[in-house]
Amino acid sequence: MASLPERATHQQTRTFNQQLVLRAVYDRNAISRADVARATGLTRTSVSELVASLLTDGLLEETGRGPSTGGKAPILLRVRAAGRHLIGIDLGEAEFTGAVVDLRGTILRSQKIPLNGRDGDEALALVFALIDELVASNGTSPVLGVGVGAPGIVDPRTGTIRWGVHLGWTDVPLGRMIEERYGIPAVVANDSHAAALAELTFGLASRPNNLVVVRVGRGIGAGLIINGQPFHGDGSGAGEIGHARTTESNERCRCGRIGCLETVASMRAMVAAACAVNPAVTDDATLVDVFRSGRDPKVHEVVLDGGTVLGRAIGALIATLNITQILLVGPAAKLGDEWLNAVRVAASTAALEQLATETTIDLGADHEDIVLLGASALLMNTELGLSLAR
Repeated sequence: MASLPERATHQQTRTFNQQLVLRAVYDRNAISRADVARATGLTRTSVSELVASLLTDGLLEETGRGPSTGGKAPILLRVRAAGRHLIGIDLGEAEFTGAVVDLRGTILRSQKIPLNGRDGDEALALVFALIDELVASNGTSPVLGVGVGAPGIVDPRTGTIRWGVHLGWTDVPLGRMIEERYGIPAVVANDSHAAALAELTFGLASRPNNLVVVRVGRGIGAGLIINGQPFHGDGSGAGEIGHARTTESNERCRCGRIGCLETVASMRAMVAAACAVNPAVTDDATLVDVFRSGRDPKVHEVVLDGGTVLGRAIGALIATLNITQILLVGPAAKLGDEWLNAVRVAASTAALEQLATETTIDLGADHEDIVLLGASALLMNTELGLSLAR
């Protein structure tokens, strides 16, 4: 017979209530103590004590007075953006990017290190070199921890990169290694899941309970938010749609198989296919330029074909999950509305009409640092209890 859970200790209860207060202030940005009490259900006395502690700890600050309702105008509170700094890392396929980020998602300093084909232990050394530089440049604000977003299959519970094909990594316990080296908390997430967290925390005006964010760059992945929390799947591989066989293409994927979605619909694949018909297309930027200019029908066809294949894969997500808000992010989002429309049309024909009609597919935030911001958001959630859903 399973044992009953122990009652929460006084410290656990206080920590939980402190996180409630911090979350209430964070979501509203300027709020009085009385309104915090109403929002959290805590007594005014408890709120005053908890706020005093958070002010002393530098996480909250007072910011003027609000309107009076007949008595003394209340003092308003907000989360102090510089109360903690976060280090966000994006282990991209061409370069590693890192930044010092404040609690409002503002990037204060950033640094890039080209990968130049390095993998294995050499790539790991680059991660530590990047973090070293960011820690050294941080200044006086306490560092909350390090958040990392990486392509591949990542177990966020242990901070282990189970499979990072472009780095030659298998079962690398990156989170534990960072914590042991720097003595601060670390979280590691799949890059598409990190992008979804960035949209949820910093990008959207209202935070939906359910959300799909499809990131299309050199690879393709989907970040899934279900009931306000990231959904990783039993083996941490949920959303790995880039390696699902969705096309009759005979192109061999980086994973070793043929016919993967990435072989047709990723930016890597579209650049290669466009370059074959127009040598002026050499990278993401030139693909976007030639496509949006409309001056090459063959390049146009390559991009729209990629969008169509992607749309069919998204149609399968709609049919499986019935999540009605889907955002497309990453370098491919710069292809714009015509590419987006190709995705929408294909998705609507691949899913049940009623479900497709209820679903919106839009472009997400145009932010090249979306992955490291999302990893920072996950760190805020795990360390400060700042909820990812309203």
